[in-house]
Amino acid sequence: MPEHIKVKLLAEIKQMEHELTTELPAEIKKARALGDLSENAEYHMAKQRQQFVNARLGQLKKRMAELSLVNLANIPRDKVAFGSTIVVFDSTKDEEIVYRLVTSEESDVTKGLISTTSPIGRGLVGKRVGDVATIVTPNGKRELEILKLTTIHDEAAAEKEDAAEAK
Repeated sequence: MPEHIKVKLLAEIKQMEHELTTELPAEIKKARALGDLSENAEYHMAKQRQQFVNARLGQLKKRMAELSLVNLANIPRDKVAFGSTIVVFDSTKDEEIVYRLVTSEESDVTKGLISTTSPIGRGLVGKRVGDVATIVTPNGKRELEILKLTTIHDEAAAEKEDAAEAK
């Protein structure tokens, strides 16, 4: 799992746990002191927030567990997968586009960072240079031909070479 994603998720988990164990109990206690709970908006809002925070905390912990299971050794060296940078030719737009496959937490389409779970990401995963992926998007079908592929392994090797040359 990329370190910055781990840090981001852990920070949100810590913030949610603090809210769940410290802030919300104080709000609920204060709202209870106001009297009749049946018409107490502050109490009901605090209880709703407590349910939401609890659910979000469960989602975050599940996502951390999923991401910790990612084994970089299992990522193919010759096919599109997580961490790959891909240059594609989009025949519907008649242009070359560069995508990088990332986790859903990192995705930002405007920067070319697409999630492996997005329609384009799912359509490209497992493809090789020269393959054409037909992607069904809300705007219709797109034909993407893979022109160039740099896997996460290629990037790690290049970084090693750069570090060795810098010495």
